[in-house]
Amino acid sequence: MIALKKIRLTMLAVLAAPALLGACATTVPMNEPGQITEETRAMYAATVDNGIEVPAIEDKYLSEYNKRQLVDYYAPYRAGTIVVDPGGKFLYHLKGDDTAMRYLIAVGAQGYGFAGEATIPFQRDWPYWTPTANMIKRDPETYGPVRNGLPGGLENPLGARALYLYKNGRDTLYRIHGTPSPWTVGHATSSGCIRMFNQDSIHLAAEVPNGTKVVVLTKEQAGKWTTPPGEAVASAETTDGDAG
Repeated sequence: MIALKKIRLTMLAVLAAPALLGACATTVPMNEPGQITEETRAMYAATVDNGIEVPAIEDKYLSEYNKRQLVDYYAPYRAGTIVVDPGGKFLYHLKGDDTAMRYLIAVGAQGYGFAGEATIPFQRDWPYWTPTANMIKRDPETYGPVRNGLPGGLENPLGARALYLYKNGRDTLYRIHGTPSPWTVGHATSSGCIRMFNQDSIHLAAEVPNGTKVVVLTKEQAGKWTTPPGEAVASAETTDGDAG
């Protein structure tokens, strides 16, 4: 009887273990802003880059779904190619074997002004920025005082890195760059090209050599290559609206 009782108690303990473990485990929502893991928080922590202290990205601007991460991606290009999906608000750096490192982006008006293939002949750390004549004409109060440009730094609109896109040897005026305004990332904005969190722009630039090929999709191609060939593409979930 004693042996049988011990067997029953052991079986009950084994059956109860998964329930107890489940009660102790915590699940972080995938697409809930501000609900992130310590690993994600560390990914976007404050850092020092070229002597400049880059602030941490606040939790409220992050989610587990939108963080920088390796995803399945089926673009028919060689590893190393960058695919920009303005409609989907993501940039993909192809890694081969139908995978890519995915970055959340903001898309300005100029971000829809170019589509097709280009090359990155060079990039800049903490680049100098000069407003265009159209920007000064449209908003002289904001851009007039800086018509001669701004040196690189935390207030510079291009952020920590800028990757310059050229086609057939000519500047497309299209840029992939960081931003001092992390609240705009993941949204449509009134100006600029393709913005990323400064931490993501630093990460991407370190992985991209000069001469890298870039493919920019049209807005109507949002979500292209996110599913295996032959499968329907789900509608891209985007957050539009002028974020400034």
